[in-house]
Amino acid sequence: MTRVVLAACLVFAGLVTPTFAASLPNIIFVMADDMGQGDLGCYNTRSKIPTPNMDRLAGQGMRFTDAHTPSSVCTPTRYGVLTGRYCWRSKLKSGVLWGYSPALIEPNRLTVATMLKERGYHTGCVGKWHLGLGDQEKVDYSKRLTPGGKEAGFDEFYVIPASLDMDPYVWVHNDRVVEFPTVKDSGSKRRWTGGGGFWRAGPRGKSFSHTDVLPITARKASEFIEKRGKGESAKPFFLYVPFSAPHTPWLPTKEFAGKSKAGHYGDFTTQVDWCVGEIMKALDRTGAAKNTLIIVTSDNGSHWRQQDVKQYKHDAHNGRRGMKADIHEAGHRVPFIARWPGKIKPGSISHQTICLTDFTATAAAVVGHDIPNDAAEDSYNLLPVLLGKTGDKPIREATVHHSLSGMFAIRKGRWKLVLGLGSGGFTNPRNIKPKPAGPKGQLYDLEADPSEKNNVWSQQPKVVAELTTLLKQYRASDRSTASR
Repeated sequence: MTRVVLAACLVFAGLVTPTFAASLPNIIFVMADDMGQGDLGCYNTRSKIPTPNMDRLAGQGMRFTDAHTPSSVCTPTRYGVLTGRYCWRSKLKSGVLWGYSPALIEPNRLTVATMLKERGYHTGCVGKWHLGLGDQEKVDYSKRLTPGGKEAGFDEFYVIPASLDMDPYVWVHNDRVVEFPTVKDSGSKRRWTGGGGFWRAGPRGKSFSHTDVLPITARKASEFIEKRGKGESAKPFFLYVPFSAPHTPWLPTKEFAGKSKAGHYGDFTTQVDWCVGEIMKALDRTGAAKNTLIIVTSDNGSHWRQQDVKQYKHDAHNGRRGMKADIHEAGHRVPFIARWPGKIKPGSISHQTICLTDFTATAAAVVGHDIPNDAAEDSYNLLPVLLGKTGDKPIREATVHHSLSGMFAIRKGRWKLVLGLGSGGFTNPRNIKPKPAGPKGQLYDLEADPSEKNNVWSQQPKVVAELTTLLKQYRASDRSTASR
């Protein structure tokens, strides 16, 4: 059965609209881990990190300047990408999961993968999962790891359980560990020196190597495309590639050592760019590139401190305040590039405020799938933006931001309101007790003050009241999207 015949069958069954049935596109979502907007040359001409593949992708598609993650740390963003729902609506109200945490995505919740499977897609996930496995309070890796990737909608699933600095250090293939963690890894106490590497002590598979994770991810992703990307393949495919890098430990392979002028972090980011290039090459080899929507982004901002900026004269934050984990812009403003030949205008730029939760509704629009009211509650359809059909009309009413500690902010137009004082994340001071006569939170005019230097909370009481009320409404409701 060819792709066209499959599409015709789906139309007959009422599963897709004729608009998209003629040639259902493949969809690839690539997400780096802790990569800053200012790392990419297409965003920052002064970047000290070579990113030729991502820069080329931007030239062939659309680059978003105002894209945001739903959280400034790993797990909550990954939940939001796959479900279209803010993670603070789940049982995880702050922080992240660990290597032995149970599955976070609720049973029977619609995900991008389950939705696309309904449209006849073959689905795969390769890389860093960090959304929990199994249903026990502490995962037993000697048993089947369910619920896991299959229940989240993936036909093929090859991942490390959590971050590269969290044990156990193993690969999981579908619902089983590839190699049981029988070795005691002593970890690394070098948080920011030599090899860029801190990781926690804990169990490890005998053949597991931290340095091998990124190249294995690139190889497995390419193999998936090679297998599924042939022009006569009956099914379109969806591939989710959440990289484990450039999250610490910064461990680039030898061929990337010294390739940047931003230390081990920069070299590791250059290797991430190489991985993106490998995916692009696989698409070209199979002829699938012309019918594939590929998105490249990051799960939050960079873990790049101000002393790093000064030492290497490289600003991973692109002039924004804070860093990963923070409520400020550098914590959640990320690169977002989309290419879809024949659909997205090459070299185009969008200044729309978007959120990674919007991927679910956008994918649904691409394949003509109606989202039920109890799913993708915080997801907006970006397809009109990608196709250049919206102009300056905002797609989102507002966007909610969330820090590591659970601090909230809301963005609407030029205004950003933060409920609290401090960063709410890694940058000191993290939390500041309000003074009796001082502001109780933060308000920034991002058009006039993109670096969030001037807190105008006390000068704009009407804006504070409006945004506080809107944020309360979003939090009290089970959704932020009014209608689809």
